[in-house]
Amino acid sequence: MTEPLPDWFLTPPGGWTADDMDDLPPEAPRMELIDGALVLLSPRTRFHSRVMRYLANALEDAAPKNVDVLAEMTMKLGKHQRPEPDLLVYEFEEGADRHLDWYRAAHVPPEDVLLVIEIVSPESRERDRTTKPMKYAAAGIPHFWRIEPEDEGPAIHVYELDGTTAPRYVPITIARERLKLDVPFPIDIDVRALTTRR
Repeated sequence: MTEPLPDWFLTPPGGWTADDMDDLPPEAPRMELIDGALVLLSPRTRFHSRVMRYLANALEDAAPKNVDVLAEMTMKLGKHQRPEPDLLVYEFEEGADRHLDWYRAAHVPPEDVLLVIEIVSPESRERDRTTKPMKYAAAGIPHFWRIEPEDEGPAIHVYELDGTTAPRYVPITIARERLKLDVPFPIDIDVRALTTRR
């Protein structure tokens, strides 16, 4: 016999909103909200977990003092949009984070975000390649990276926001060995090392 769904999982009147996500109980699985629909997030692969951790460390090492890196933190991009990128890099005022209460906040305001990163997995492929980049661009987030697993290791697809027309990302480069960039701050990452045990 199938167990009934818990009451909190039932769609509220008018559909799910980004604010509703703050009221989920502690036992709720990790989810994001895309176009008003809850998306359950699958367990990470070892590739995904290692790339995320090593890349977060590399970005933290390169970031200036007023920039921080967070893993698996949501953003409220509108009433029915609350995606959770694998990594996000955001800017804050020196001495005090103007928007976040460190002990309670479960999201970062998109206007503070400099870069979002998605690490593609089989179940998230369509969202990471099309749906979520469209949402991030519409929110005005200036930089987006998509990391694809390839036979020889990760490939980092780098995009920047093109604001001359409707907001969209334009491709800048694909890095498989070394990624050197000047924006959003000087970055030099050994891409092959992201999957090499240290």
